[in-house]
This record gives sequence, structure tokens and C-alpha cells, in this order.
Amino acid sequence: MSEGLCLLAVDDEVPALHDLARMLRASPAVAHVDASASGEDALGKLARRKYDGVFLDVRMPGVDGLELAGVVRQFGDPPAVVFVSAYENAAVEAFELHVLDYLVKPVSRHRIDEAIRRVAAEADRRDPAEPEGTAGEAPGDAGLVPVSNLRGGGTRLLARSTILYIEAQGDFVRIFSDEGGRYLLRGSLGDLVSRWSQHGFVRVHRRYIVNLRRAVEVRPQLNGTAGLVLSDGSEVPVARRNLPDLLRRLRV
Repeated sequence: MSEGLCLLAVDDEVPALHDLARMLRASPAVAHVDASASGEDALGKLARRKYDGVFLDVRMPGVDGLELAGVVRQFGDPPAVVFVSAYENAAVEAFELHVLDYLVKPVSRHRIDEAIRRVAAEADRRDPAEPEGTAGEAPGDAGLVPVSNLRGGGTRLLARSTILYIEAQGDFVRIFSDEGGRYLLRGSLGDLVSRWSQHGFVRVHRRYIVNLRRAVEVRPQLNGTAGLVLSDGSEVPVARRNLPDLLRRLRV
């Protein structure tokens, strides 16, 4: 910690994000602060850089603060998480996710400094010799896939057969299952296709992989693209260049 803390500020409201980053940078204990205006952008930064702490808004569109904190918890050497919210009703979830502190907006200078001291103390307790882990575990070829449970934290063993489709999210992928769950996993669509093609998973778009065993209908569009309807009624876009291969695989 002698070189100062490396922190990440996350808030979808840009003025609030700038204020939070400015307050963090004003601390003499802080060496570097990055800022993200979305959970998706924060995931990309977390995959590329090690942070001592993440100061995180709770309510955001897309990947919200609770989901992001659940993913961070699965890191081999996770950063400390501090929630910064205008609402107090996420305190229970924060406790379950082992969040280090919970700041209620508008945040005072005193509370920011207190949270930074707690992050610094947590960083000092870590074993510097311990190697860094990865965000979640890479999927293997077994029937059960270990994924990060976004809402409740922890790792869930998800049956691959229940997966409907997978969407790219920067350095992570978001998995949608027929149980209604959403899960995140570090990895790329290309890696998953190479591992799971024998199990019926096909890339139909630059952002999507689908489980063809769960496909029920192809809906052609006038522009040469199509939509692939899955067994739960959801529809995934099919790119024009991927459509002929998809139709061949489905023997339509």
C-alpha cells in the first residue's frame, strides 16, 4: 500500500460519477482512480487491471451494482467493494455480499475518507505473495458449468443443457438459462464455441451464441437477417452472413 490505492468509481449518472472520482482522488492515500459509467464498462476495467477497491452505485441499468458486486466476490483476489447509493434498502444485500462499507448519497468528505481508510486496511491485510485469480472459472467440457450467481453471490453449478443463449459483455459473457437466471463468466464467445460446438452451441451473431437444441423457430427478416426463437420465447438476432450455416445446421 506504500504506493497508494488504486480505485474504481462506478455510477451511471455522469455528474455523480465525476464528483465521486474527484473526492477519491483528493485523498492522499489514493494513487490512481478510474471511472466507469456502467457496470459493463466496469467489468472490462476489472478484467484488465487490479484494483484495491471499487466504489459502486447500486441502481444502474444493465449490470447493476448488486450483480457487479456478486461477480467481484468471485475473484481470486477480489477488491474491496463500497456501495455508494441514494437508497438504504440494499443494505441487506450488501451485508450478504460482504461489502466493506455502505455510503448514502450525498456523501460527506468524512465518510469518503473513512471508507478509504477501510479499503487501505483491507489491502494491507492481503498476502502480497498470493497470486491473482480470475473472475470466475473458465467453462470446461463437463455437463455442469461453474458460473457466478449475480444476485446472490457464490458460485453455481449450472447444467449446460439449460443454457439458452450467451451474450458477449466485453471481457465477460452473460449466460441466460431456461430457469430465468442470469450469470456472468469471464471468457470470450470464440472460446466457448470451440469448447461447446459438439454440444450444439453455434455462433449466430458477433455478440451471440445459441444452444440449437433449444431453438424452436427461425424468423427471416426483410433485410436478409433473421431472429432465432428459443424454447422460452426469447429471440436472438442472426446475422446475414451466419444465416446460411444456421439453416444448414437446422436442415431447414
